[in-house]
Amino acid sequence: MSYARRRALIVRGSPEGYRPVQTTDLFLPFLDRHGFEVVVEDCLEVYEDEKFLAETDLVVQCWPGGEITPRESAGLRAAVRGGMGLAGWHTGFVDAFRENFDYQLLVGGRLQLDPSESDRHWVRLAAEHADHPVISGLSDFEATCERYWPLNDPLIDILATITFDGDESRPGVSSVPAVWTRTWGRGRIFASVLGRGPDDFDTPQVRALTERGLLWASRCRM
Repeated sequence: MSYARRRALIVRGSPEGYRPVQTTDLFLPFLDRHGFEVVVEDCLEVYEDEKFLAETDLVVQCWPGGEITPRESAGLRAAVRGGMGLAGWHTGFVDAFRENFDYQLLVGGRLQLDPSESDRHWVRLAAEHADHPVISGLSDFEATCERYWPLNDPLIDILATITFDGDESRPGVSSVPAVWTRTWGRGRIFASVLGRGPDDFDTPQVRALTERGLLWASRCRM
């Protein structure tokens, strides 16, 4: 199958680690096979380049923590509103730029991690979205994940959840969003809490739904 050449921009880096280079490198061959010219940036100033973003079909961001300027945030939001896709996972996306509410609103949520150890948890796919291209044909699966508490926009489409058992401080069972999508103007956004490091993508379902999320979010050229 042939694909029209498109542009994907990977924005990666951070003072907080989480191996953004190694993790995003996993998806370079996939993007190339699907017809993307890939550009990699290690700074956020690219979000101020209106012309460049207008010619970009997909941004994959992996920038744990850090800060974003008002101009960078506004440029990113405007580009997505105009049709550019945006995608990412774990702290590089859902916990980036903690002090910037406009960014959190764009993504559709913010991740607050519990200091407990990572463990294996069941990821449950949403039956009401079973035909969504990101999860269609997949089944529930186990994945490594820290306990977390997300703040989420009620207007997102939740495709998968993770359920955590109670403990002495939180005695009840809690089910929280794990994978979601949303639209922003003419743009699409894919977010996942899975993928703390490269090894997490050894789980086939995590890899599959992430790759599908990148393609789903990419700009629709009709």
